[in-house]
Amino acid sequence: MSPELSFSGLSVLLARVVPHTVATVHALLRDGAQVTVAAELTDLPTSLRDLAERGLVALDAGADPTAYDVVLRADVSTAPAAADLKVTTASGTVGSVTLLGGGLGDPGLLTVAGIEAIRQADVIVHDRLAPLSALRHARDDVRVIDVGKIPRGDFTPQERINDLIVEHALAGRNVLRFKGGDNFVFGRGGEEAEACAARGIPVAVIPGISSSIAAPALAGIPVTHRTLVQGFTVVSGHVAPGDPRSTLDWGAIARSNTTIVILMGVATLAVVAETLVSEGMSAQTPAAVVADAGLPSMHTARAPLAQIAETCAREGIGAPAVVVIGEVAALDVLR
Repeated sequence: MSPELSFSGLSVLLARVVPHTVATVHALLRDGAQVTVAAELTDLPTSLRDLAERGLVALDAGADPTAYDVVLRADVSTAPAAADLKVTTASGTVGSVTLLGGGLGDPGLLTVAGIEAIRQADVIVHDRLAPLSALRHARDDVRVIDVGKIPRGDFTPQERINDLIVEHALAGRNVLRFKGGDNFVFGRGGEEAEACAARGIPVAVIPGISSSIAAPALAGIPVTHRTLVQGFTVVSGHVAPGDPRSTLDWGAIARSNTTIVILMGVATLAVVAETLVSEGMSAQTPAAVVADAGLPSMHTARAPLAQIAETCAREGIGAPAVVVIGEVAALDVLR
């Protein structure tokens, strides 16, 4: 989308879903547009379906174009269907894989090296939380593959993602694995790099800003503060305390005297909070949950530890979100 144009406040209809639609939708949302896609939910790729289910995008398969301020119709010459794409490669030449951490949803937080990697890619394999509006920098003939995982919903198994990356690289293509946050912070980038190394595929890494520090920062919460806390602990909340699969020592975490940052912890927040209190942490310890960090829909909920899960439920907080527990959670240095 041209930087000279502004769609702020306008109703925009996307009349057709093509590989570049996801980038267009994210750019429109960041610009403040009210976006409708002329499609059924089941016809959408995972990343667009996620936006629709979160209420950020409307769907109307039978939309009347005359009812919208702007109607965008895809140009098939610049956005070919993924199944029709054929990337020419040198016979027998092994391609490469770049693991790109995209940071948060704001494409402005993507590194310069990351943008250049998008421009050079033959194939882009992306998750739903990457700053997908940055895909507007990709070549028109790029193949875009959506492998996003919706919590407790649609997902592509990690083994299949590894296979996709390897298959395209062995076919001589430059593959970009594009994720939100940082690939090596609960991003399974290590597994993907190992899968490539096992097949002799060269791998480059472009780190991204982890949501564990960026989301609190955007909410005005410094995870460390010279007068309050000397460190922070980052853990996954995907598996709840007490679950046989959990390997975390929640008692040690509660006694660490550090800020506790929990990723993927909205669904397990109630039992996490209860466990931390039972392990000696004060029920009145400040806590905050930052949802949709870096997006126009960003929202922060704050409450004492014993009440934070109830507060999040009442305010409709859902994934993606980052939980912060500790004295710094009471701060808002941007206020």
